[in-house]
Amino acid sequence: MENKFKSGFIAIIGRPNVGKSTFMNRVIGQKIAIMSDKPQTTRNKIQGVLTQQDAQMIFIDTPGIHKPKHRLGDFMVQTAENTLNEVDAVLFMINASEGYGKGDQYILDRLQKIKRPVYLIINKIDLVHPDDLFPLIDQYKEKLDFSEIIPISALQGNNVDHMLNVLKEHLPEGPQYYPEDQVTDHPERFIIGELIREKVLQLTREEVPHSIAVMLENIEKRDSDSIFIQATIVTERKTQKGILIGKQGNMLKNIGKSARQDIEALLGFKVYLELWVKVKKDWRNKQSQLHEYGFRSDEY
Repeated sequence: MENKFKSGFIAIIGRPNVGKSTFMNRVIGQKIAIMSDKPQTTRNKIQGVLTQQDAQMIFIDTPGIHKPKHRLGDFMVQTAENTLNEVDAVLFMINASEGYGKGDQYILDRLQKIKRPVYLIINKIDLVHPDDLFPLIDQYKEKLDFSEIIPISALQGNNVDHMLNVLKEHLPEGPQYYPEDQVTDHPERFIIGELIREKVLQLTREEVPHSIAVMLENIEKRDSDSIFIQATIVTERKTQKGILIGKQGNMLKNIGKSARQDIEALLGFKVYLELWVKVKKDWRNKQSQLHEYGFRSDEY
């Protein structure tokens, strides 16, 4: 008997910095979601497409749910919560080394209301002793009737294949939504901007990383094997602009050099990257600028 093709949309939800983007990149097999050790790295929904011979799983990496401090934060939380009503399954991801926190209860209260299978994914098991997992599992079992509880390490790949098999088993029969060689629904422009933003997250500290947006001004193919890209890093204050440029322009050079390497790996071309820094005061609280920088929803 021929196996039926299965497909479905799967939301990844959790507190900031539990490893959702690392998981997404592990599953897809290449970098489509940016990563850093700072919370609230992901701002938009990022869809990653995994196509197998008998199934297609579309993973949606949502922004970490947190208490918003500005309109951008409101947008991020609204985006994550809206996703729960659009999918076939939900992966509630927690950090094994942090355990239960108030932010988890906020998410669990919302998961109580949805009528989708919810899987508890205990990530970062490489950071704890195996015996420490049992009390954590018991604690969460009391909170919600999960379809299954699966410990994994997204960074090292432990148990990820098993988790994918469990998901596939419970997905409905359905069509192949995307071509088999497509790994994300976002255009290259979006990914390029995110790769630049990732380097700012990695190289700067305190409030600077969260106060920036990246605008791609121009992408131009110069010849058969090179691309010229101009991008602007937008920040909120002149002091932040000074930090981003750095002494003798060294910080901006380092951001550009590091981003260029990832963009070349993404595009397969030699890249000439030109970066500028611009100040837009309090842009995270201005609806028109949120729209201009790509943060759109029915609410904003």
